[in-house]
Amino acid sequence: MASAEASCADDGLRFTPVRRAALEILLGGHKAMGAYAVLERLRELGFGSQPAVAYRALDFLVSHGFAHKVERLNAFIACAAPGHDHTPAFMICRVCDTVAEAPSAPARGALAREAEASGFVIERTVIEAEGVCPSCTKAAPE
Repeated sequence: MASAEASCADDGLRFTPVRRAALEILLGGHKAMGAYAVLERLRELGFGSQPAVAYRALDFLVSHGFAHKVERLNAFIACAAPGHDHTPAFMICRVCDTVAEAPSAPARGALAREAEASGFVIERTVIEAEGVCPSCTKAAPE
């Protein structure tokens, strides 16, 4: 939260109460959350019940690097490394939907080489791996 506050102050961005609350919700959830789940929590906090309330706050958080959208789940998660320009990879547990963020470097990998060779310019990458997290692996019957 302190990183988001400092970044907004440095960049002259408005870190409004609803944006702050949305980030707190994502930070406290420890899982990716859909926009409507965030909206429900915002409503409970008195921020209204219109979907645009949640979507605007989430768009702000994503566009400024405080959160990420996990495409596979159509959900959002707080960024593990706010303030650092990075391309995360997400490891998504197919059993419990827990999402872990890991660093990745697609701009230096095989995809980047193939894109360069074909003249394609990569503007955005999304790396999501589906599998089973350690907790669910341990809980599975032998």
